[in-house]
Amino acid sequence: MPDGHVKYNRILLKLSGEALMGDQSFGIDPDMIGSIANEISEIHHLGIGIGIVVGGGNIFRGLQSAALGVERVVGDHMGMLATVINSLALGEALYKAGVNARVMTAIDMVKIAQPFTVKDANIEIDKKRVVIFGAGTGNPFFTTDTAAALRAMEINADVLLKATKVDGVYESDPELDSSLRPFTQLTYDDVIRKELKVMDLTAISLAKDQALPIIVFNIRKKGNISKAIFSQNIGTLITGANNER
Repeated sequence: MPDGHVKYNRILLKLSGEALMGDQSFGIDPDMIGSIANEISEIHHLGIGIGIVVGGGNIFRGLQSAALGVERVVGDHMGMLATVINSLALGEALYKAGVNARVMTAIDMVKIAQPFTVKDANIEIDKKRVVIFGAGTGNPFFTTDTAAALRAMEINADVLLKATKVDGVYESDPELDSSLRPFTQLTYDDVIRKELKVMDLTAISLAKDQALPIIVFNIRKKGNISKAIFSQNIGTLITGANNER
């Protein structure tokens, strides 16, 4: 655990589906999801309020639907179900790590998860339970990044932590050019102007409207979630001005 004072007391953690794959090409890596759950447990026991949005790209993406001959709306619904599978798996991993978690879904499926309402989500977080939000926004054509920005605002999060498989935001794909280094800081307008592929523009615009800070960091490096809430200058910070660090 890093030294110093906690900077963010209420967070929204955005996990991509790919983050749960580890080094696999599909599905959920038990070791990876267990490691993530243990890190979340560490900060949860500090009293941090935690909401989590999980993607579904390790199982299915709505944008894949055209290749299958499936209409986009149906494909997006399939992608939402993939996020619910991941949410349930993370909920179980958190339980094994000693964390009381609740899975809420934007699409009602009451026999397997609690229906999402803003009031109930905040009550659960105030009771020191981790809330995992499945099924995105519940609407087609919206990404889980947009869902993360929306849920962050609804739970009054101090920051949106976007966990990825790279060290931050880059000018271009770092997997194609190993000499690239991530930005330390960016503004919302920088991301929009440079067309950086960190989050979709709807998510960035929502964050900008509410002055919600975003930290993009590498989830594969153990301890990075804690470093982010302790403001240890990891990854890339996105805010309204380049004077936060």
